[in-house]
Amino acid sequence: MYASTVRGLLVRGMLAGLIAGLFAFAVAYVVGEPPVNGSIAVEEAQAAQDAAGAHAGHGAEAAPEEEEEELVSRPVQSTAGLATGVLVYGVALGGIASLAFSFALGRVGRFGPRATAALTAGAAFATVYLVPFLKYPATPPAVGNPDTIGQRTTLFFLMILLSVLLGVGAVIAGRRLAPRLGNWNATLAAGGGFLVATGLAFAFLPDNDDAVKPGFPAALLWEFRVASLAVQVVLWVVFAIVFGVLAQRLLAPRAAETDEARAGAQPRTAALG
Repeated sequence: MYASTVRGLLVRGMLAGLIAGLFAFAVAYVVGEPPVNGSIAVEEAQAAQDAAGAHAGHGAEAAPEEEEEELVSRPVQSTAGLATGVLVYGVALGGIASLAFSFALGRVGRFGPRATAALTAGAAFATVYLVPFLKYPATPPAVGNPDTIGQRTTLFFLMILLSVLLGVGAVIAGRRLAPRLGNWNATLAAGGGFLVATGLAFAFLPDNDDAVKPGFPAALLWEFRVASLAVQVVLWVVFAIVFGVLAQRLLAPRAAETDEARAGAQPRTAALG
């Protein structure tokens, strides 16, 4: 694939990621913000209860603690801050996914640009988010132990790295098994190997037992995790649709030109023969 084509796909991937980010932001604001606000309310109620207990324990003459001033207000966090984070995330992942699409096109089967875009987006969603999410689900802010946030972050990114590497390994194994087993059987074998390897990773990696404080409402935690999953699903589905259309428009004329050039070369070759 020509460098100009890859560059064009990169630009279109970032544009598709931006559009997908807009949809994901809408879902995050409508569906995700209510459980976030609920978790903050739970945290504030717990902090007030702890402060009241400490005040009672030290007597009536204890001086009240001064509240820390927020650097960024909650309304800004839930609007401009959320939009900036989601859009930057969408653009970055869109660019990376477009490069993966450039590599996968024509190498994972006889799929057109739209089908390849859908497969690329699905694989990215599964390896980058879904598999790590199943091991280390998302948690609302300020509900975990702050002393272990570094460890929990490291484990989460380690799970992402393992998932991506296992996914790449499954694709390579499927391609090598295809000549002997056929495409369908090779795909099943590679997929089964990916599931087994992922299960082993789940078993040996430590759990985040203190990711959620005891007593945190289970229903609120469930709502937050479902909302997080919904944001990612919308992001990748919209990206697959938009990028598939953009890639098709970019690559179809060039494919037609290549076919015409090949067709024109055949009569000349026959005449020389």
